[in-house]
Amino acid sequence: MEFLATLPPWQIGLLIFGIRIIDVSLGTLRTIFVVQGRLAISVVLGFFEVLVWIVALSQVIIGVSDSPLLVLAYAGGFAAGNAAGIGMERLLALGFVVVRIISEKAGPEIAETLRRSGFRATMVEGHDRVGPVMLIYSTCQRRRLSKLLAIVDQVEPNVFFSVEPVHQHNEPLTQTLPYPTGWAALFKKK
Repeated sequence: MEFLATLPPWQIGLLIFGIRIIDVSLGTLRTIFVVQGRLAISVVLGFFEVLVWIVALSQVIIGVSDSPLLVLAYAGGFAAGNAAGIGMERLLALGFVVVRIISEKAGPEIAETLRRSGFRATMVEGHDRVGPVMLIYSTCQRRRLSKLLAIVDQVEPNVFFSVEPVHQHNEPLTQTLPYPTGWAALFKKK
């Protein structure tokens, strides 16, 4: 890393800023995976997070007397890394969610439409301040949540719903298709 000594301070600052974005993004993802109980990926991300962090911190410690702006680059990279990590997690949309839908009008129709679209749906009768309602519970992969909510909105616009992550389940939450799809379909033996 002696080549860094030849760089002007502003380039070192940019490098530190970028390294901190990577480091903190990895840390954000690692924390999310720890909460989800994903041990192996948490360990790997933790290793690389600390490796990158040590590189960034060492450059700040070495060059802070020459350029105090390196501290600002370090702090700015931390802040930007949090935003980048959260954005990456949203983009990946890993895991499952349970969706609770409270319908005053079209509960059975919502449940049936969800089932026809490949989602699981369980209905329960209930009562709220308005009168009788249907509660529909559905589980899906987080990346499919927007599709599920769009289906619900087509059947009954402005219906009340809430979404929570699924931390533990005792059976598969996705339905297996009766035929191979994607890459599996290409290699299917006839």
